[in-house]
Amino acid sequence: MYTRAITRRPGPDCALGITASNLGPPDYALLSEQHNAYVEALRSAGLDVTVLDPLPGHPDAYFVEDTAVVTSGVAVITNPGAESRKGEVDTIESVLAPFRETIRIQGPGTVDGGDVLQIGSHFLIGISGRTDEAGARQLGGILERNGYTWTAVTVDDVLHLKASVNYVGRSTLLVSEHVAHREELREYEKIVVDRDEEYAANTLFVNDCIILPAGYPSTRKKLERLGCRIVELDVSEARKMDGGLTCMSIRF
Repeated sequence: MYTRAITRRPGPDCALGITASNLGPPDYALLSEQHNAYVEALRSAGLDVTVLDPLPGHPDAYFVEDTAVVTSGVAVITNPGAESRKGEVDTIESVLAPFRETIRIQGPGTVDGGDVLQIGSHFLIGISGRTDEAGARQLGGILERNGYTWTAVTVDDVLHLKASVNYVGRSTLLVSEHVAHREELREYEKIVVDRDEEYAANTLFVNDCIILPAGYPSTRKKLERLGCRIVELDVSEARKMDGGLTCMSIRF
């Protein structure tokens, strides 16, 4: 069970962040409104949510998940793969330090939290354009010393692992079609999103509640068989910046 979450409000410079979506710039007022609804959904799932102020000069900082990987015993402060995001981690370390021992990923290895998926005592670590093999090995070593196991998964065609793979409880993964048959995922049950609903693979499971991006009826119908409470949220503006539901919080 998660008890806490860290989030950060988007700033008025949000349109200056990194994106390859070609969906146009986000509307700051609407993004802020959608972020507020996201925070309330986390609270409704039983989490004590810390909401940080925007970080001036770091327009992607509200995608706070990329800055840390938190386990029951340690908070791993990442070294983000995008140069423009490296300055985000100092503020996150000071927020997490009262709750966990903190350890930093050391450069030149890089890790983004969006590439790290915990499933019980096991972690999947995506090797992507943001997380390299050296960073994954560092993180894996820290996890092993804290009693966890891990598997590296090469990520193709998407920004982060969690754009295509997420845990939704009941030993089940919600996955995009192109990763459904990956050997590294063979031991799990899978729900495969339709090709025209691939964005819905970035769905957040918190304390037996599934938070799903709004507008994906086929995916919702498939998830209903799990018997969890489902909350749909509009994340249209975060999507314009290559973000999604998992990106906007650190849960622990």
